[in-house]
Amino acid sequence: MHMLFRTILHAWISRLGKRLGHYDVAVTRFRVLPTDLDILQHMNNGVYLSIFDIGRFDMLRRNGVWQIFTERAWYPVVASETITFRKSLQLWQAFTVESRIIGFDERAVYVQQRAVVNGEVFAEAFIKGRFLKRSGGTVAIGELLDAVGPLPANIHLPEWLVRWGDDVKLPATRAEAPSVWE
Repeated sequence: MHMLFRTILHAWISRLGKRLGHYDVAVTRFRVLPTDLDILQHMNNGVYLSIFDIGRFDMLRRNGVWQIFTERAWYPVVASETITFRKSLQLWQAFTVESRIIGFDERAVYVQQRAVVNGEVFAEAFIKGRFLKRSGGTVAIGELLDAVGPLPANIHLPEWLVRWGDDVKLPATRAEAPSVWE
């Protein structure tokens, strides 16, 4: 429930925040709250991903992409994500989430996000996202790029990230996916 309040707060803050280009790095400020802690008294690993969700939402609002999605009745969903931890965030510690779109493959967009304290990376995540239409179906990447503009020449999707996306994907939603342990 506390994430709902944080999301509402950041939705309001992002309306007032600095406008960004579609591929700029968005910096969103946070503080570790008591509800973020696990039994070891540092920020719970799952909370990072929830806070990164808010960071992506803030990025999409401030770079104008959210408005484009709203006008076309599209919405983003996470297909895959991976996170690596370096240092723990402690109670009341201030940190920022840095978010940027790092590229596209033929079906998805990739976002890189970092939890940063005083310029030092504490955790880093990579998210593979898809876009769905409220009327049904998926938004093709060509259709998405037509709406938001071409990818800048300086944006390059790392090959390892494309391989990762392929390696971790599950069967399509209409395909069988039995839970069988080998």
